[in-house]
Amino acid sequence: MLRTPPQVTVVALPGTGSDADFAARAFGPAAAAHGLAFQAVEPDPKAVIASCTAALDAAAARGPVLAAGISLGAAIALDWAAGRRTAVVGVITALPAWTGAETASSPAALSASVTAEQLRADGLDAVIERMRTSSPGWLADALTQSWRGQWPHLPRALDEAAAYAWPTVEQLADSAVPVAVVGASDDPVHPIAVAEQWAATLPQARLHRVTLAELGADPAVLGHAGFSGLAALQVDSSTARA
Repeated sequence: MLRTPPQVTVVALPGTGSDADFAARAFGPAAAAHGLAFQAVEPDPKAVIASCTAALDAAAARGPVLAAGISLGAAIALDWAAGRRTAVVGVITALPAWTGAETASSPAALSASVTAEQLRADGLDAVIERMRTSSPGWLADALTQSWRGQWPHLPRALDEAAAYAWPTVEQLADSAVPVAVVGASDDPVHPIAVAEQWAATLPQARLHRVTLAELGADPAVLGHAGFSGLAALQVDSSTARA
């Protein structure tokens, strides 16, 4: 069981094109199980990064934060924590997609860029129809909801996500906070090799693997796995001090 001060707030950030609803389903149950305050962030599609960091800053002004994010949200959470080490009790990075500022070969960045181009060329309904034919039902439903909610600014949000500079190896190695890394073993957009690299490079990290089928059946698997990872890191730290 993860031990945290009672005043901790879990702040959950969704991934590219996603919304607060999915972040809440991913991390809310674990936060509730630990009796912690919880906030799922609804990104502003006109300023995705700024709106996420503003929500984290606001929570930190009230007390300690456990930052949890999916994909792009994971990178934002870790980057934010690097500059506010005294405000953060831990970070959950679920489905990290890339390492390093150069994202030309990143499947997630490429997908975001292509989708933005298609949205501008063909409109929302046509792109959603194509997305639904090539995605698992749970993902198609989640993206249909979030994309409609972020329209007409969705292409701008996707472009911002595609251009985001992910943490470098050096930045990962310099991290001073406990980090639970949750990777999907069969996700081509968020390669498990990236999660493995993050877990191997971060000084205090635990890796937990899930499958897309597990994630689709219950997004809360991300939060439960992340909390378990942070709890294991606490045990490791206590054992090292003993």
